[in-house]
Amino acid sequence: MKTLISFLIRYIPRPFLQRVAGVGTKILSLGYRGTAVTCTICGSSYRKFLPYGRKARENALCPHCLSLERHRLMWLYLKQETSFFTAPLRVLHVAPEHCFIHRFEKLPQLTYISGDLESPLAQVKMDIHAIPFPENHFDVVICNHVLEHVEDDILACREIHRVLKPGGWSLLQSPVYAIENTYEDASISSPEERERHFGQRDHVRKYGQDYAARLSRSGLKMEENDFVQRLPQEMVKRHGLSPQEILFIGRK
Repeated sequence: MKTLISFLIRYIPRPFLQRVAGVGTKILSLGYRGTAVTCTICGSSYRKFLPYGRKARENALCPHCLSLERHRLMWLYLKQETSFFTAPLRVLHVAPEHCFIHRFEKLPQLTYISGDLESPLAQVKMDIHAIPFPENHFDVVICNHVLEHVEDDILACREIHRVLKPGGWSLLQSPVYAIENTYEDASISSPEERERHFGQRDHVRKYGQDYAARLSRSGLKMEENDFVQRLPQEMVKRHGLSPQEILFIGRK
């Protein structure tokens, strides 16, 4: 199972996977019946979650809604620590995830817009380097696992800062490695070399422990939030969360 999933996400184009993955994982879920883990987003329970990743992590992918550890944590954070599910908010969701998009669209108090350059799930085709909305337009911007892919991450964050209203906030997750400084080299362009240097064929940098400080150069006031470490350990285990995941919140 690990080998199959690793192969699919490494070599099959992401837009195609986004269209068909839900059917395949629901079939696989038949062998994962149980009650040991429960997804915070869709409420489905299994004996464990599916493995996921190029180096497949155990207990990671919800077969029903396709949530990963970070998505289930973000859902809990949005419910417990913010007014996302209750306040009238204007929300921009960049590169919308399958597990979130339809659930966010159904929230009656949100004015919800999803955008992406390639994703078939997004409502608006857009380049994050030039977000096609006026300044001070959104209360919330959600942008997860995008910045490691884009040519100029600081410009992208300046655009997020521009379209946020004063007092608005953004959720800006990216893979962060145990290195001191972010590593990038524009001369590395082949998929094979990018995978070797940055961890994935379509990544253009590997973020280090300077991630929050780096993004703050855009004008965003960055917060490193340890929400998961304040949750009961039984809840962390029950929902298949990563116990060391830091939530990066960028405020205007």
